[in-house]
Amino acid sequence: MSLSRLPLSYCTNVHPGRTVSEVNQGLDEFTVHVQRQFGEPLAAGLWLANSVVQELGQSADELSRFRDQLEQRGLICYTLNAFPFGDFHSTRVKENVYLPDWSTSERLEYTFRCVQTLSQLLPPDLEGSLSSMPLGFKQFEHESDFEASCIENLIELARRMHQLHAETGRTIRLAIEPEPLCLLETTQEAIEFFGRLRERAAEQNLLEAVTQHLGVCFDVCHQSVEFEDVAQSIASLESADVRINKVHITCALQIERPRENAEARDALAQYVEPRYLHQTIAQTKSQEILRAVDLSRQLATKPPADFLDAEMWRVHFHVPVDAEQLGPLETTRADLRRALAAVGKLNYSPHLEVETYTWEVLPDGQQTNLVDGLTRELLGTRELLNQLEAKSEQA
Repeated sequence: MSLSRLPLSYCTNVHPGRTVSEVNQGLDEFTVHVQRQFGEPLAAGLWLANSVVQELGQSADELSRFRDQLEQRGLICYTLNAFPFGDFHSTRVKENVYLPDWSTSERLEYTFRCVQTLSQLLPPDLEGSLSSMPLGFKQFEHESDFEASCIENLIELARRMHQLHAETGRTIRLAIEPEPLCLLETTQEAIEFFGRLRERAAEQNLLEAVTQHLGVCFDVCHQSVEFEDVAQSIASLESADVRINKVHITCALQIERPRENAEARDALAQYVEPRYLHQTIAQTKSQEILRAVDLSRQLATKPPADFLDAEMWRVHFHVPVDAEQLGPLETTRADLRRALAAVGKLNYSPHLEVETYTWEVLPDGQQTNLVDGLTRELLGTRELLNQLEAKSEQA
């Protein structure tokens, strides 16, 4: 098995973090208590918004103090979430989370500030990773040279990361995260994009930098929502030599035979909420894929005929990863099990991070004390990893 032996990470985008003070408050209020209940060392997968990395970058003392406070809490950090640029806990996030996109200098400079910050937080002898957005959102209008601009910015980031490695010995890897209805949505789209990215990098004699520092974040929820065979997706990335730098341990909502399952559709309507985007995808009996940009009460309770007659729906709503079922709704936890088993067959160990950021917007009947909920997720994940390891040893 090549599953990571590092302390499990959970992503702190689950609580607000618009300032350094707010990040520290979340770590004190939630993370240290989760670690105590979990009973094992825990890594904080820090979400550092642009405002936070700018604040940390104001002086060496500020960043050093933050690093010391992490150590005093008994926490390590080897991965960052550099996807949400701004306030991930505002009243309405939705499609705004995809701005600024990778065609802009704002995204490049923010991401490199995250790289520099992680290089200072990273424990000795560990590699770092940071997840990032999948170029842009398909529903937005883009200039004809959009992808070319994204490629140039990503190559420039890889060049800077390669230089940082030469100067400090620190290896940091970017993990681009495919997501439903984004420009990198499916595994195949990601593979094809990396082919074009590498071709351009080779023209600039920067292929080594790109290959070493740029890869993907495999968010299991996202690829499950796409109705991909997650094990085959991971094998395809391996075959194409696209490195999985990070795995988001996540689950989506699922309904089988929605026409016959009005109870489940009524339950799904309770998950409609105004903050995050919940792309909803249906698979028909003929394997056709139907897409809706966001979950709505109309879609859940009075869907169009093609959605209603579909074989299955899956919804981009990160739900607790220890749950097989939530009332009459199913989750994609079976896919999570298959994905982690496939990751265990790789000849390297991607970083593993639990990323359920939706606790605050779950329906009333599903909400719980955040510390208890996060602890159950981590314990469930540890049990799953132990089962996979034991099964591998018996094989």
